[in-house]
Amino acid sequence: MNSTLQKSQWLPVMEQFYSIQGEGFFQGSAAVFIRLGGCDVGCVWCDVKDSWDADAHKRYSVEEIVSSANKFPSELVIITGGEPLMHDLRLITAQLKSLGKKINLETSGTHPLTGEWDWICFSPKKFKAPLPEIYNLANELKVIVFNQSDFEFAIKNARMVLPSCKLYLQPEWSNAEKMTPLIIDFVKHNPNWEISLQIHKYMNIE
Repeated sequence: MNSTLQKSQWLPVMEQFYSIQGEGFFQGSAAVFIRLGGCDVGCVWCDVKDSWDADAHKRYSVEEIVSSANKFPSELVIITGGEPLMHDLRLITAQLKSLGKKINLETSGTHPLTGEWDWICFSPKKFKAPLPEIYNLANELKVIVFNQSDFEFAIKNARMVLPSCKLYLQPEWSNAEKMTPLIIDFVKHNPNWEISLQIHKYMNIE
């Protein structure tokens, strides 16, 4: 194993838990969530700012993380953050794959892609530009709508993904009451888009 891959044997984990995916294409599905520490994007409305500092979170071996994920019945595993692509994810995805898991990535696309994925949810942010290569790899484009200008941002990014990519607009939770009616109107006029809601928050689950 080369030295680069060796570094991926230990990853900072903010939290790992079994719940329901509340957003996007897999909304409503049971899934194991692995939330890795570390993010350099800096979204002002981020609801997991505690994830930003990778050094604030205990590092676990890939074997420990995978063993924990394998205790649950769902084959779906979602690796999120923070920004998970700050880490080399080849080893953890290889080990999860060896157990027959389906692995989803949630990323802002600001770091090079590593690992083997069944589904990539690409959520670009204004605060740090994504790398160009992520656009052709995304299965799902999810744009968080905090204010009116985010609709233009969404249209701009949608022009760069493949035609097969699913398009979602999701109201930012703290501003959802104001933005959800605007999103509904936008989707009615642009039916190639769909609405993603954080249903786990409505159901008051993790």
